[in-house]
Amino acid sequence: MGNLDIAVAVILTAALAFGFDAVTGRRGLAAPLLVAFTGALCGGFLAVRVFGAATMDQWPWVIWSVVGAALALGAHFLFRNTR
Repeated sequence: MGNLDIAVAVILTAALAFGFDAVTGRRGLAAPLLVAFTGALCGGFLAVRVFGAATMDQWPWVIWSVVGAALALGAHFLFRNTR
């Protein structure tokens, strides 16, 4: 169960990207996945390396990564090209 937190973070981020794509009109899943996983990496990095709020052995970094993905998807929704 050492990698369970990583699997949960990946699954939650993918579900968040899929939900975002479904809610905003299904323009393609590739862009939301890229944005969500980039935001998740940034959120996890902030939790573990910048603020020291968690280690990779704890669960709080998963919450930070999902919040980072949600913020990145929100920014993507606001600033994307909507031609």
